[in-house]
Amino acid sequence: MRDMAGLCDYVDDFDASSDLGYGCHETPEPPDGVEVAQTVARTLKRLRQALQQQRRFASDASHELRSPVAALRVELEEAQLHPGDHDLGEVLGRALSDVDRLEAIITDLLALSRAGENTPIEWEPVDLAQLVRTEVFRRADRLGVQLRLVSGVNVNMVRLQLARVLTNLLDNAQRHAERVVRVEVTRDAHTAELTVSDDGAGIAEADRERIFERFTRLDAARSRDHGGTGLGLAIAREIAEGHRGTLRAEDSPVGGACFVLRLPLTTLSGLPFHDGDGAFGRQMLGNPV
Repeated sequence: MRDMAGLCDYVDDFDASSDLGYGCHETPEPPDGVEVAQTVARTLKRLRQALQQQRRFASDASHELRSPVAALRVELEEAQLHPGDHDLGEVLGRALSDVDRLEAIITDLLALSRAGENTPIEWEPVDLAQLVRTEVFRRADRLGVQLRLVSGVNVNMVRLQLARVLTNLLDNAQRHAERVVRVEVTRDAHTAELTVSDDGAGIAEADRERIFERFTRLDAARSRDHGGTGLGLAIAREIAEGHRGTLRAEDSPVGGACFVLRLPLTTLSGLPFHDGDGAFGRQMLGNPV
């Protein structure tokens, strides 16, 4: 009973409202001799980290939303104070640009908030190369996209979500590429691989994980000054992990950035591909197109 009383006192001493808000306190040490207290301590530590991350994200999101709102206010106030000095068409054009940025940020924030929801979704086996063709051909990009696709690479996916990953990666590549944007689909024994690369400024090796953090700012040329919201890569990785896959930045074959999405292969029935012995097996590769 003394041990349990000590554990209760330990939990009571944990002030989430103050400690978690600013990260200036450490999780108190659990009482000795209470094994369950160690588990509670680890849980409280994870809770602290999660809430700190949530509050940092809320702060960053508020900052990002405030910037285009402030720009919009300046434009409109200047036009109101000096109506004869401003062309109405130009003022409205700049205002709409700020509204577009606000809409893009809000859309991405909603996508992130829904990424972890346990909502009913429709999974289906899809040929990854066919998905790429469909999504690329419906775009109107400034640069043509080079396609190097192996057909018959089937992945069990939520089609709209994987299309969003490809869209975000292509948007990123088109913003930074000089002349080349390339999409490749390949596979090995049990993994599908989708690669989007460009010949732009590239990403320093030290930044290749940080680039997936929400609202990350890079000092190099690959920054949100090119029109991104700072959320596209974070959304893409969330979706990849939700599909039991990975999304990483790697060395580019064309000299810029290279993002590689790896997902488990499946059969057309939606089941993982197995050979006759029940182990993952190899299929004949389709023809590159």
